[in-house]
Amino acid sequence: MASSQTELLAEKLIPTIDFGLLVNGTPDQRSGMVQILAKACEDWGFFMLLNHGIPNRLSDEMLEAFTVLFGMSYDEKVSYMGGHVLDPIRIGTGFNSKTDLDMCWKHYVKIFVHPEFHSVTKPLNFRDISKDYSECTRAIGLELLKAIWEGLGMEESHINEALKLSSCFQNLTGNLYPPYQNPDIKFGFVPHSDHGLLTLLYQNGVDGLQIKHQDRWVSVKPLPNSIMVNTCDHLEIVTNGKYKAVLHRVLLNTEVARMSVATTIGPSLDAIVEPIPDLVNEDFPAVFRGMKYRDYLEQQQSNSLVEKGALNLVRLS
Repeated sequence: MASSQTELLAEKLIPTIDFGLLVNGTPDQRSGMVQILAKACEDWGFFMLLNHGIPNRLSDEMLEAFTVLFGMSYDEKVSYMGGHVLDPIRIGTGFNSKTDLDMCWKHYVKIFVHPEFHSVTKPLNFRDISKDYSECTRAIGLELLKAIWEGLGMEESHINEALKLSSCFQNLTGNLYPPYQNPDIKFGFVPHSDHGLLTLLYQNGVDGLQIKHQDRWVSVKPLPNSIMVNTCDHLEIVTNGKYKAVLHRVLLNTEVARMSVATTIGPSLDAIVEPIPDLVNEDFPAVFRGMKYRDYLEQQQSNSLVEKGALNLVRLS
């Protein structure tokens, strides 16, 4: 009983950010949200975003469009299967269909939507819906990054230039976790962290996401009409470890399918990502070396996930 009560308490403490106050509030309201955001990134690597401005209709249409896509025949999807990890559209199972075997029980569709927009041809409405949804989430992600730089006391223009955020990478992913009753497989997605700077996640009404906080797993029950946001590997690199990429996983549901739409916002694929010079000194030497984002993405996506193992590609100690 004590363990359940502790987990419930932790769920209530998951930070929330009011996006409306962050972008349209008074200077004092914005300053307060920037401070809460900074603490959320440092202590949790995760928060729920309220009043984000994405119409519920658009979010639900995006989920429905992915639902239709997952339900299409093999012949209609086969041209997107089994390609290179940097192909702009990929459909598969697990994390990497070639390496995962039985580690993950999920189906995915991964689509590059910025700086060049791509889309599947069917369902016919997918292009328009995904374009609108991608534009909305990209604008939100960039505003959040602007506030994160502000919370760190960093000059926004310098960081944006270093990461080439005017041509930021954005990936749109649909995830389908079918119900499964095999006791040997309990994860829809094994513990892992994400590449990029931020991931914005919207799900159907089925829970299953857990984040690791203070060495224990906390179940996430999103507030109504919220978007879940987690920090990613390249935010950890840029901040020299001050903000950690959060470990998270997905538990399977034995009765109903879980679906989510994830949007990754990252640096330009051509940007060499390394710690911000202002966050490196004698007391806090560089923890990571620089590496082109494209190369990191290719390496991470080509191998099986082992928690935050991809960061070892650039870790100095």
